[in-house]
Amino acid sequence: MKRLDYYNTAPQAMDILMQQESYFRRQFEASETMSVRIWELVKLRVSQINQCAFCIDMHSKDALKYGEKAERIFGLNAWRDMPIYSYEEGVALGWAEKLTAGLSISDEEYQQVLDCFGPQAMTDLTIAINAINSWNRIVKVFKPQVGRYRPE
Repeated sequence: MKRLDYYNTAPQAMDILMQQESYFRRQFEASETMSVRIWELVKLRVSQINQCAFCIDMHSKDALKYGEKAERIFGLNAWRDMPIYSYEEGVALGWAEKLTAGLSISDEEYQQVLDCFGPQAMTDLTIAINAINSWNRIVKVFKPQVGRYRPE
């Protein structure tokens, strides 16, 4: 069954989502505590959890484009057991997994993320995790062809 082309069916809604992505890129490029590379790892890990093939393909390629090593992309599913991820990456990935699962956040977990990234980056990261979960759900409904590059 051919699914709707959601970009062309609701272009104004898609513009809002794309503006949000542009905002996060600008924020993480300028942040002293959060980086675009960590953001790409988070997007990829959330997409793995949600089993979103289109997004896994896209974010693997984006991570490579931003200088990520293939070894770290391949190992992302087992990041806790691999010594190749930084403390900050681990905090962001753990936060992403917790939020994606919809689990309660303890005061200790909250404080760890706040201490690691600061108020602005923590807030942006939290909303960015929500955004990639949203993208995963949209893509799983409309099923664009894996490997098809999305509009910028």
